[in-house]
Amino acid sequence: MDKIFIRDLALRCIVGIYPEERREKQDVIVNIVLEADLSPAARTDRIEDAVNYKEIKQSVRAMVEESQFFLIERLAGRIASLCLDNPKVMNVTVTVDKPGALRFTRSVAVEITRSR
Repeated sequence: MDKIFIRDLALRCIVGIYPEERREKQDVIVNIVLEADLSPAARTDRIEDAVNYKEIKQSVRAMVEESQFFLIERLAGRIASLCLDNPKVMNVTVTVDKPGALRFTRSVAVEITRSR
């Protein structure tokens, strides 16, 4: 299976279980690996035969920036579902980093993989 990488998508949303985390949007960093058969696009050089990763990025961005989740696990799951809405995407791996979530660490992250 071929892969498309969307790396280090910096977004802001309400995420966390503590009251102070729910007052203002926080930074999250999203990484997405889309698995699909890219050979049709490689043959034809036509966007119609490709996974339009710009559209996927835009839908992920819109959802995340309007979201309010308690857990980054749930946020990652919603992102994966959005990616799998594209019929050409067969598998997706989503990593969500929450910088500053724990003291003395750069970030905490979850990674999930989902398939159609």
